[in-house]
Amino acid sequence: MIYDIQKASFLKRISAFLLDLILVAIIAVGVALLLSWATGYDKHSENLQVYYDKYEKQYNVKFSITAEEYEAFTEAEKAKYDEAYKALINDSGAMAEYQLVTSLVFMITSISILVAILLVEFVVPLILKNGQTLGKKVFNIGVVFGNGVRVTPFAMFVRAILGKYTIETMVPVLIVVCIMFNIMGIVGLIVLAALALLQIVLVIATKTNSFIHDLLANTVVVDMATQMIFDNYDTLVDYKAEVSRQQSEQQNY
Repeated sequence: MIYDIQKASFLKRISAFLLDLILVAIIAVGVALLLSWATGYDKHSENLQVYYDKYEKQYNVKFSITAEEYEAFTEAEKAKYDEAYKALINDSGAMAEYQLVTSLVFMITSISILVAILLVEFVVPLILKNGQTLGKKVFNIGVVFGNGVRVTPFAMFVRAILGKYTIETMVPVLIVVCIMFNIMGIVGLIVLAALALLQIVLVIATKTNSFIHDLLANTVVVDMATQMIFDNYDTLVDYKAEVSRQQSEQQNY
């Protein structure tokens, strides 16, 4: 058995990631549909669209335009659009539906993705052991601590929930949702670009080619065919002591 960290190839990691991503997407969509039905999201969304249609027809404008399209308007067109928008936001019924729909989108999105990642990236690895998701199991790779010790449930929780869910998934998703609802503009795009750049830099610069979630949990993705895994830190210490003793005996000989 080889003690040194046997990093999994990038091809295997990407392949496992894509398979797990498909599973996460399937579960998330299923949970989202269930939550949409339970919360009556479709009804509220339709009610909000009625308000949009009402003021678009009344003022002969379209609210779904980009900033560039707005800037291309004549002064008269801008004035008409602004008047329509003001009438919309002054409608208490429209704003109540808007706030409700926005809250439901945030809630449904966050909960559905949380459940999916929790199942795929935490529950399944607890069952399969060695930090293996179904994708990693198929491609015979796993997750261990940076010293080769078997990963703990707590570390997998940090890796999955704090790393993959909170920072790498929900931050970008919520920024996109905010952009869709005109809550956030260029700042959101800058944050998304910075997060993507950080991931790229970490993969290139770190010795173990780690993403944010692995740095947070002090884990590394390894090739299970060649990686020696220690059950705990004491076992690792004993192994090192034995190797040192054998080397010393060989030198004396």
